[in-house]
Amino acid sequence: MTQTRALTLPFMKMHGLGNDFVVLDGRAGHYDIPSHLIKAIADRHRGVGFDQLAVIATGDDADAFLEFYNSDGSESAACGNATRCIARHIMDETGKESLRLRTRRGMLHAVDRGRGLTSVNMGPPQLDWQSIPLAEEVDTLELPIEGSPVATGMGNPHCTFFVPDAEAVPLAEFGARYEHHPLYPERTNVQVAQITGPDRLRMRVWERGVGITLASGSSSCAVAVAAARRGLTGRRVTIDLDGGSLDIDWAEDGVWMTGGTTHVFSGSFTSDFLQAAVS
Repeated sequence: MTQTRALTLPFMKMHGLGNDFVVLDGRAGHYDIPSHLIKAIADRHRGVGFDQLAVIATGDDADAFLEFYNSDGSESAACGNATRCIARHIMDETGKESLRLRTRRGMLHAVDRGRGLTSVNMGPPQLDWQSIPLAEEVDTLELPIEGSPVATGMGNPHCTFFVPDAEAVPLAEFGARYEHHPLYPERTNVQVAQITGPDRLRMRVWERGVGITLASGSSSCAVAVAAARRGLTGRRVTIDLDGGSLDIDWAEDGVWMTGGTTHVFSGSFTSDFLQAAVS
């Protein structure tokens, strides 16, 4: 972090269905965030804690440019719930009802749906093995892994297991094992999903670089795409997560995700904390 000793650092704490974020607004200046500072902020005892950290920057061809980091300091090209949270913040700030947000995933469109709901189009899913990416050419609908999971890319890699009972899976052990499967050279997010009704699924998620989270937007999109490809559901579904529900619509122009968001509080990291974190 440049000039850390002389500065405090304002931030916002937000969450989408319990999937929580620290958001830094860098539109007024550039933030250089080293990985050890990200890890220090992510510490839920000595920092603030988050599943992902997001940085808002100016975008020449968009309303904003967004960058995302996992709690282990690694970068992520996509974070659906954080995108929705930031979209809601910018809509409230500007009065706009639709936005264009540039991410490393590409240009994402966000829309105010009313009643406190925000939609983001996460773009078309990546279905071929090279784009996800996988380590070798395989059938992405039936991976050669016990349980025959589905591989999907949503700007980040996903591995979806359809199971009879999502609650019965020991997710901490299960997720950690498959996050590092050799078929996924960049690691993967891991979901266990159960069909609970017509176009409705119960999903639990292990996020790469984070662990178990209460919700995940990109994982919900991946599960919806995987279920539709398997013929288990239609292309518009409700995903029930530990933190709440998301509506997912795999439309012609991409995968739309709709749900609520919360801006919990705003604050500032002190110079003492920042100095200790980077020293």
